[in-house]
Amino acid sequence: MFFVLSKILDVLLSPLAWAMIFVALATPWRRPRRPARWKRQRLFAALGLATLYLFSTDLVGNWLFRRLEQQAVSTYRPDEVYDAVVLLGGVGDERVEAETGELAWNDSVERLITTHRVLAEGRARFAILSGGSLDPALVDHTEARMLARQLARWGIAPSRLIVEEQARNTRENAVYSKRIVEERAFTKVLVVTSAFHMRRSEECFAAVGLPVDTLATDFRAHGWPPDSWLPRASSFQMSTAALRETFGLYIYRARGYARAANR
Repeated sequence: MFFVLSKILDVLLSPLAWAMIFVALATPWRRPRRPARWKRQRLFAALGLATLYLFSTDLVGNWLFRRLEQQAVSTYRPDEVYDAVVLLGGVGDERVEAETGELAWNDSVERLITTHRVLAEGRARFAILSGGSLDPALVDHTEARMLARQLARWGIAPSRLIVEEQARNTRENAVYSKRIVEERAFTKVLVVTSAFHMRRSEECFAAVGLPVDTLATDFRAHGWPPDSWLPRASSFQMSTAALRETFGLYIYRARGYARAANR
């Protein structure tokens, strides 16, 4: 139930949904009999336009991402050899892979690249690749399998790759990874994920009682160029992702799925 509700909230807690609601409220579905109704509709129309504009600027999108990335703490010890590095999903597109047979990666692919570097340099003995499929029709094309295939192509021995293909969200990443860690008696574990996603990930692993080191990657926040005020689709996407992550952290905390880790 929580999984279904979380996906519904992903849609509702987004600037696009807010703008669409404002536009719907501004639409004259019937002829108003009172001037005050016209004023409210104009107000809703202005709010809809303002929402679309503000969240599509680099000023807002970059600021939201910067707040998240500033909370990311990397405790990775380069002189340590970890029993396992946990690579969290959210990097590949299973549907494209299922339809074309080709591996497809999104903007978070740096998580995969960083994990390969940790393995290739001998800084971890094994990798736990955590990521299931949201679509039951794609159970044979889980993201964990995609990650394993790519790492194997890059020269990592398949015997070092542990495929965990049940997790559908960050909480489940932590739950199922802990099971593997306990089954294999691992003691030193490293988690790799995007900087904007690190705070929630760290707190999820703390909530299930699995102490980990962290390695944040995929930093996206930057300075503000002179044209930061111009609306762009990429900035709107950035704002949406940052808000989704921020709301997700608070919801996870409220459910007890995330708690502050001891640093």
